[in-house]
Amino acid sequence: MSGTGTVLRELRGAQKSSKGVSLYSRYVNRPAGRLLAAGAYRTGLSPNQVTIISALFTFASIVAVGLVEPSWWLGVAVYAGLAVGFAFDSADGQLARLTGRGGPDGEWLDHVVDCAKMILVHSAVLISFHRFGALPGEGWLLLPLGFLFVAVLTFCAGLLREQLGKAAARTARAATGPGVPVSRIRAVALLPADYGVFCLVFLLFGVPGAFRAGYAALAAVHTVFLVAFLVKWFRELKALRTG
Repeated sequence: MSGTGTVLRELRGAQKSSKGVSLYSRYVNRPAGRLLAAGAYRTGLSPNQVTIISALFTFASIVAVGLVEPSWWLGVAVYAGLAVGFAFDSADGQLARLTGRGGPDGEWLDHVVDCAKMILVHSAVLISFHRFGALPGEGWLLLPLGFLFVAVLTFCAGLLREQLGKAAARTARAATGPGVPVSRIRAVALLPADYGVFCLVFLLFGVPGAFRAGYAALAAVHTVFLVAFLVKWFRELKALRTG
């Protein structure tokens, strides 16, 4: 079996494109996932097993949000669990590309876990608000529901855009070649929409007012991004039909 250094070099050469990826995913989550993928390779884990590990970290953290009274220590633990789960979420794909053991079943499982965590994390926040929140008003209970709607719609619409435009995307990549520059400005602009950045808000979990403000700000930003993405994706798909 190859040494860890060799595996890491091979993983660096098997990365997906950085186009449309925020700085957090590019410089924090993917490198962390690369280390985890190397460890998984050395221990003989399959990509699907890595996906299950990602789910265990993520869902355990989400359950804690809904069932345990908010505190500083809980916020740190939840953030750590979500961040580690997110890193393993990157590791499974990297491991699949390295070993050639990826397939439709693995992609399906990965998307199921991603969708489940989006639904559950906002549901857990809603439960926490209801059980422990001492909210300024009952209207705050609508905030997690709205954030849930935005997150799931963004995920589903983006997935449909990817699947419907896959053939045209391959043609476009072939036409533009591998030298197309990656915009750093776009990578910075996408930071507020990155799941890893969203996880940071749980570091405020011990201060209910600060957490509500941070969570509400992220919900507003994600809503703006959703509108922009929907317009962009619709125009792209329309261009495929008329092009």
